[in-house]
Amino acid sequence: MDELIQSFASLKARKCTNGELRIIQDEILKSNVLELQSQNVAACLITTPADPKGSLGIVKPFITLLLKNLNRYFTFEITVLDDENIRRRIRVSNYQSATRMSTFMCSIPLCLSEDWSQVQFNLADFTNRTFNTNYKETVRVQVHANCRLRRVYFSDEQYNDDQLPNDYRMYRTKMIREKPKKGVIPKKKGGAKKND
Repeated sequence: MDELIQSFASLKARKCTNGELRIIQDEILKSNVLELQSQNVAACLITTPADPKGSLGIVKPFITLLLKNLNRYFTFEITVLDDENIRRRIRVSNYQSATRMSTFMCSIPLCLSEDWSQVQFNLADFTNRTFNTNYKETVRVQVHANCRLRRVYFSDEQYNDDQLPNDYRMYRTKMIREKPKKGVIPKKKGGAKKND
């Protein structure tokens, strides 16, 4: 979902009053990523849509974030609309240790691996189990400092890495052409014949 990252990078969809928001080349992935850094997670964030009253209107229930742990506080938030036409927020962060619930919001802890992580949520299942309602659509996505973000995308189901295009994988796989072994000519009916 390239539009989401482009929307994040636009001036209207970001707020960084005390920190850095920049596109850099990641040394491990060897690709451009969006980096958000700040002493205060609330001071540097990206959001889409830019209009607070707007809606993404995305009905696909799976969200995947490819992000890098910068070993600092980090949070992201997803606002969903349920079948009761109520907007509910799901806040995920690495600085809290317990789940907190209210009628309109659920805050849950997140433990990231040391480097790059693939974070996936089944929003339909989560909305049903948490709020006892049915997921209708995703309204808003916010990603706060501190992380590097490679990709955010929605899908109708969870896919294995080998089912995804290279741009949607954590690590791109290079197309390797096998070279024929020197001195070996394949036979028509299987096997190989050695050249003299």
